Amino acid sequence: MKIKTQTYQLRRERLMASLPENSVVVIRTGELSTRNNDCDYEFRPHSSFFYLTGFPESSAYALIYGKGDMTLVTLPKDPEKEQWDGFRFGTEGAIKDFGADDAAVLDSLNEVACTALDGAESLVYLFADGKLREQVAGWRNHLASRARMGAIAPTQFVDLAPVVAEMRLRKDAEEIAIMEAAAQISVEAHKQAMRSVRPNMHEYQLEAELNYVFMKSGARQPAYSNIVASGSNACVLHYIKNDAVIEDGDLILIDAGAELGCYAADISRTFPANGKFSEPQAALYQVVLDAYYAGMKELTVGTPYEACHNAAVRTLTEGLVAHGLLNGDVDTLIENKAYRDFYMHNTGHWLGLDVHDCGAYKLSGQSRPLEEGMILTIEPGLYVSADNESVDEKWRGIGIRIEDDVLIRAEGPYVLTHGLAKEINEIEALMAESR
Repeated sequence: MKIKTQTYQLRRERLMASLPENSVVVIRTGELSTRNNDCDYEFRPHSSFFYLTGFPESSAYALIYGKGDMTLVTLPKDPEKEQWDGFRFGTEGAIKDFGADDAAVLDSLNEVACTALDGAESLVYLFADGKLREQVAGWRNHLASRARMGAIAPTQFVDLAPVVAEMRLRKDAEEIAIMEAAAQISVEAHKQAMRSVRPNMHEYQLEAELNYVFMKSGARQPAYSNIVASGSNACVLHYIKNDAVIEDGDLILIDAGAELGCYAADISRTFPANGKFSEPQAALYQVVLDAYYAGMKELTVGTPYEACHNAAVRTLTEGLVAHGLLNGDVDTLIENKAYRDFYMHNTGHWLGLDVHDCGAYKLSGQSRPLEEGMILTIEPGLYVSADNESVDEKWRGIGIRIEDDVLIRAEGPYVLTHGLAKEINEIEALMAESR
């Protein structure tokens, strides 16, 4: 599943139309990252670079100018290096396969950049990219030093980040199709985990079931480090050690999603290791599920982004009071953020090329209205620390999160991660099938 070359071209045209006249955009994809000694991680392109170019190789630069024309600067074809490290597209492939108007080898980057920037009024790049910031300064200073020879250096610098973030925030039909495919691979992986779990397994053995389904389904890697947290480990929000023994009676919180075509899925489910929720586990699980449904009602076009979180917080707080984990007036507890002892994160985030995708959550200081084409997660949870002596012992060490990926549509929210059990009876029935 691949996005058409013409789509990348249209993105570059939209980008340039949104920038000051006579701008040049420079963006780089990044370098190979060393794992240890001479062993590298598999390369994954910078998300915004990939969004604008589709080019997958390391060490590349894109210069975008005019109405969306692009020069790609890439590693050259090199049969000897390709023998060791694999195929390169080179300059010919950059033009033929990725729609570049021109291409050059990496060794000529400085010359190509200075030529492109000579006479441009605005130089647009990602301010957060420290290496590129140094390069940009060098190119500008070089042009300024040649002013007597007719060179004209850019006089304005523009941060590319907020501009491309607004573009990436609204997904087109091709992106949505890829993200739903990634979501459905992830759904099958979570089903496999629910069917496979047994007490006395290690968490990493359960993680292996996830990765098996990801890879056999065409997703070469997870979108982020898998969280497979049993028992009180589920109260650690970004737990990734995944090395504990799963005990009979534990709840297991899995937060895992596949990456497909550089696009992320992101699912969390919580289920009992032995296939049956205990009474306290079921009670808190239902509170989280009720919060999920309360938040889902707010995922409509024109509704402020934070409405989902506010609805979930109210439902969670009401549930905590009902079960005696909090005491007092619900409105006062919410105002004082008392719920944060048990729920310390937001109820979702943008999703796309990054699992925590770019895009502003507020406009002019106000929560932004949801729009068609936005994709976000909904993920309420409750986490009762094992050493929280302020609550009855039966609640301690319970961590729960329920998360789905949702597309905002005019006709109402569409759950991309559809088909994965959430209700207590559905989860127990699914797990019973393999027992």
